[in-house]
Amino acid sequence: MVKIKATNQTLLAPLQQVTGIVERRHTLPILSNVLIQAKGGSVDFVATDLEVQITSSAGLADGGAEGSVTVGARKLYDILRSLPDDAEVALEAKENRMVVRAGKSRFNLQTLAAADFPRMVEARDAAKSLTLPQKALKHALGLVQFAMAVQDIRYYLNGVLLSVDKNVLRVVATDGHRLSYAAETLENELESVEAILPRKTVLELIKLLGDGDDPVTLTIGTNQVRFAFGGIEIVSKIVEGKFPDYLKVIPTTHRNLVSLARVPLAQSLNRAAILSNEKIRGVRLVFTKNALSIICTNNEQEEAEESLTIDYDGDPLDIGFNISYLLDVLNHVDCETVTVAMGDSNSSALVQMPGRDDFKYVVMPMRI
Repeated sequence: MVKIKATNQTLLAPLQQVTGIVERRHTLPILSNVLIQAKGGSVDFVATDLEVQITSSAGLADGGAEGSVTVGARKLYDILRSLPDDAEVALEAKENRMVVRAGKSRFNLQTLAAADFPRMVEARDAAKSLTLPQKALKHALGLVQFAMAVQDIRYYLNGVLLSVDKNVLRVVATDGHRLSYAAETLENELESVEAILPRKTVLELIKLLGDGDDPVTLTIGTNQVRFAFGGIEIVSKIVEGKFPDYLKVIPTTHRNLVSLARVPLAQSLNRAAILSNEKIRGVRLVFTKNALSIICTNNEQEEAEESLTIDYDGDPLDIGFNISYLLDVLNHVDCETVTVAMGDSNSSALVQMPGRDDFKYVVMPMRI
C-alpha cells in the first residue's frame, strides 16, 4: 500500500521530468506506466523505454506509507497538470487501484504491480566518471543534436558520440550529409573513453539539464552511461557500433574564407527557401568579389534571388547546399558572425564561430 500527501507542484515537477520518454501505446503496457516509490520521507518517479531510464525524486513533508506501485504516466500527469499548483494532493494505492484526491476532485486509476516494472540494471563494471557544469554539457549537446540522423539503418548515426580525451569532452553528431562537433574543457584529466548516446537520451538531457553552474556527473561504463544532476538520474544504454572518424571529415586546408553576418544571412536564406524545391531543398550560393547571391528554384521554374554585400576576395564559387542544413547551424550558434571556409564547388564547407576552435560544422555540397 502506498500513501503520499504533498502539494501538487511537489509531485508534478518530478513527474513531468520523467514522462518525456513514456509512449502512450506500447507492446508492453507497463512501459506506459511510471513507477512510484515512496520511502523515508521522499518519493521517486521512474520511467523507462528499455533504452533509457529517468528517475526524479522529491522530498515529502508528510512521510505517508512506504511502498511501490506503477500507474499510467500520462494520465497521472494530465490529472496533476489540471489541478492548481498549491492544491493538496493525496495518492493512495491498494490492491490494483490508485485513488488521487485533491479538494473536491477524485480520480480512480488502474495500477500494475511494481515488481513487474522492467528497471534497468545498473552496470557494475569499471566505469569512468567526470563532472562538469550542467550548462556546459547542455550547450555542447545543443550545438550538435540537430545533425543526428533520424531512423538511419546505420543505427550508430542515430545519436551523439561522447568522447573524452585527457581534459577535453567532445560531442559529435552526423547524418552522413553534415557533421557537427563541439568541445568542452574539463577540470581534470581522464583516460580516453567513447560512447554513442541514443537520440532520445540526447533530447531528454537537453530538456532536463539546467542553464547554471550546478554540476552534472557522467559515469561511462562498457554498455551504459549514467547522468546525475539536481535530483535527477538518467541511465542510458550505449549504441553499439563504430562511429565514423570525424577528424578525417573536418577540412583543414580550405583557402576561400568569408565572414558572414549570421542574422541577415539566415533571413535571406529563409526568404529564398520559400521557392526552393520541397524535396531536395537545394540552394545555390554564388560568391564573387565582395558579393553573395543566394538562388533557389523549384519545379515550376519559379526563382528567388537574394543579394548580400560581403567582404570576400577568394575564388569565384558557385556551390549548392541543402538549405535546411545551413539554416540549422545558423539557428543554433550564438554569435553575430560565422566564418565559412570553402575549397571548390565539390568540397565540403566548414562553418565556425569566429575565434573559437570548440565548434565546427561541416556540410557537404549538392549538385543543383
